[in-house]
Amino acid sequence: MKRIVMFVISLCMLGHAAAQNGIFPYKVHKKTLANDLKVFVIPMSSPGLVSFYSIVRTGSRDEYEPGYTGFAHFFEHMMFRGTKNYPGSVYDRMMTEMGANINAYTTDDYTCYHVDFSKEDLQTILTLESDRFQNLDYTEQAFKTEAGAVHGEYLKSLSSPWMLLNENILATAFDQHTYRHTVIGFRKDIEAMPGMYEYSKKFYNRYYRPENVVLLATGDIDPQHFYTEVEKYYGNWQKGYIAPKIPVEPEQKKGRKVNITFKGRTLPIVVLAYKGIAFDPDNIDLAACDLFCDLAFGETSDIYKKLVINEQRVQFIRAEVSSNRDPALNEIYTMIKNPDDIEAVVQEIEETLVKFTNEPVSENDLEKLASHNKYAFLMNLDTPSQVAGRLARFIALTGDVDAVDRYYATLENVTPENIQSAVKRYFTDTQRTVAVLKGGM
Repeated sequence: MKRIVMFVISLCMLGHAAAQNGIFPYKVHKKTLANDLKVFVIPMSSPGLVSFYSIVRTGSRDEYEPGYTGFAHFFEHMMFRGTKNYPGSVYDRMMTEMGANINAYTTDDYTCYHVDFSKEDLQTILTLESDRFQNLDYTEQAFKTEAGAVHGEYLKSLSSPWMLLNENILATAFDQHTYRHTVIGFRKDIEAMPGMYEYSKKFYNRYYRPENVVLLATGDIDPQHFYTEVEKYYGNWQKGYIAPKIPVEPEQKKGRKVNITFKGRTLPIVVLAYKGIAFDPDNIDLAACDLFCDLAFGETSDIYKKLVINEQRVQFIRAEVSSNRDPALNEIYTMIKNPDDIEAVVQEIEETLVKFTNEPVSENDLEKLASHNKYAFLMNLDTPSQVAGRLARFIALTGDVDAVDRYYATLENVTPENIQSAVKRYFTDTQRTVAVLKGGM
């Protein structure tokens, strides 16, 4: 309770301007350098602490050339190899000596590098980060070593039924679009990667450019001072981004199904995946689908109470809406305790879809859920790292922070009729891929 009260007080102290413009409680400072590098600064109360995110708007989606998947994820590894000025071992030592917490991750739509540090180390952090983004340097042998490590990571991931399931769902649901492969890439491409040293240089030079990167700093930081420092370290970064030629996925006109056997032990997992909508913070259908997933399959839903709590036939049941630059998959997934129950559970899911198509949801339930989602978002914005982490995907998908306010405003405008319309349009058998995974032992 004390944390909630203090958080509400801190929001009130931010001033009326931010609150009137939307739900995001902090003032956002924006600047674009002459080389088109976007920079966002969000000062907040966090004495001495700063979180710095470098968001590359390239993920596995951008790997459109046949035979070359997995390179976005690969560069998450390679970026820690360093430069001639600061080799990987020097980079690691300097970060450790500063007590900085640094990491990275790759998604289908973007790659993100982030570091939390003390404000007095700002200049050193910008020196190191700007250098590796502009001057990454690695030998062919280092490239082969890292490619081998990625292959090992892939083989290790196969011990999880979820990895095998995801691979098969994507490969079955998509025919042309690059969402057809996972973030780590197709196995054959990963195995061939050690021989692609020259291509790796092209990939880096194509995508690691200022027009394709967004910098985000949150915490105890002065915007004008930060802009001055960023201009000094990033101002000479040369433009040269080449947009990927992403193939358009043809309309799916018939349902699909894939059966998967996992060699290890696991309870059966069933996924119903439906073609979704590209992320657009103003799209009422997207917001309606998002709320529908919670209303129909969340922990307070009828089907959850029946299958998880009362009858205990499934371990869990959940639904998620995709947030992607291009239309991806909305998924309903469950882990079933008895293989003989698979068809019956799928029927329960289908009946739930029919119910939400035919019967409007309660306006009161809808309003309560939209309000809950908004405050759940706000309650995780009390540290620089949390703020930057919550904004990263919004920025990667849209290039701006205002997508937050716009999307939550759209959520509040969803009506029961919008829910019905969205379910009818986007949760249809013709747009569906059913995946059933069973253990082989």
